[in-house]
Amino acid sequence: MRRYLRVLFVCTLLVFCSLLYVFNQLVSSLESADHQERAPRTRAADPGLSERAQDDRCNSGSVTHWEAYWRISAAVCPNHCVTDSALRSAPRDPVELAVVACGSRLEETLTMLKSAVLFSHRHLHFHIFAEDDLHAGFRQALESWPQRFRSRLDYSIYPINFPSDNAREWKRLFKPCASQRLFLPLILKQVDSVLYVDTDVLFLRPAEDVWSFLSRFNGSQLAAMAPEHEEPRIGWYNRFARHPYYGKTGVNSGVMLMNMTRIRDKHFKNDLAAVDLKWADLLMPLLHKYKLNITWGDQDLLNIIFHHNPESLLLIECHWNYRPDHCIYGSNCISAEQNGVYVLHGNRGVYHDDKQPAFRAVYDAIQQFPFDADPVRGLLVPLEEKLKSADHTYCGRSRLVFTKRLRESVTELQKDRDSSRRAEV
Repeated sequence: MRRYLRVLFVCTLLVFCSLLYVFNQLVSSLESADHQERAPRTRAADPGLSERAQDDRCNSGSVTHWEAYWRISAAVCPNHCVTDSALRSAPRDPVELAVVACGSRLEETLTMLKSAVLFSHRHLHFHIFAEDDLHAGFRQALESWPQRFRSRLDYSIYPINFPSDNAREWKRLFKPCASQRLFLPLILKQVDSVLYVDTDVLFLRPAEDVWSFLSRFNGSQLAAMAPEHEEPRIGWYNRFARHPYYGKTGVNSGVMLMNMTRIRDKHFKNDLAAVDLKWADLLMPLLHKYKLNITWGDQDLLNIIFHHNPESLLLIECHWNYRPDHCIYGSNCISAEQNGVYVLHGNRGVYHDDKQPAFRAVYDAIQQFPFDADPVRGLLVPLEEKLKSADHTYCGRSRLVFTKRLRESVTELQKDRDSSRRAEV
């Protein structure tokens, strides 16, 4: 009897060990599959890119050296302490930058693009959506830029394109053509990710600094935006909105980083149907339900979407989207006070009137700066002098936030200019 019990015990032990091994293998395979699913999908080759930009791309579905570099760095330094020099030495894909321009926005848009190419160290690809009568102006201006800067970018120009059944309704939503950004994932089907910015945005730091947030997305995040307000007492959404919005004060879509592959693939929770909906199926029903309740057009629709899908949004700090609201009643963007402004957003038309002279001073300095001029004497010094005359406004009294990081960008531009001149000699 004891012999049978021993045999039974040995058999039971063998079965248990076998089951444990099978379970371990199953868990390992699931973790591997999840890792591959979460890895950002690399971009497909685009025939509009230069050979240099094409060579920087990796095979679709693989993990790039850049992504692997970031993950190792993040594991060693969980607070994202990778230095600027380390980031710039990592393998680089182009920064895909998108903008929508209609009406009289040609010069303003070109100034935004100029700020991007002045301070960036990465190759850029501009995706410009514009009314037909603006196309020639964009081509003529971009082709006239000095070769030292022109060689850093590719560009594609597209017509304004809305669904034919509701084109007029979408085009007139809020500002002309602004809602075009909602359809970028459906139009740029071969582009994995894009950084969308409004025409009234200026980069005071390299565009790749914003782009790097893509590598910080977790498995569910597909977009990054900054809050609409830092101070709830002056917030618009929390006081006046007649529709759902994200978080405590909503988000501003003037600077919006998108993983469009994830947007195209995701089924979004909503208050329209009993089932989750794909992006293409969500937009028109959302507009029909809320069009009488929204004030800020497509930005309101994005707030509604991320209200129901908060796990899909990475919230970035206000110095990545610094607006007059952050200083018009007194400084309320702590991260800008600490770090300086990285991306300036001159909404309310402040680049073109005298209501906020600090914002206009930055715009004029970049717009009037000749590409090959000395960036310290031709851009930074005149700007600092002009900002001194804005002390009669709250934003002007916070003038150091406008130049704290810009000074570093100008210094780097100066070094690049000097290196180019030595190479020519």
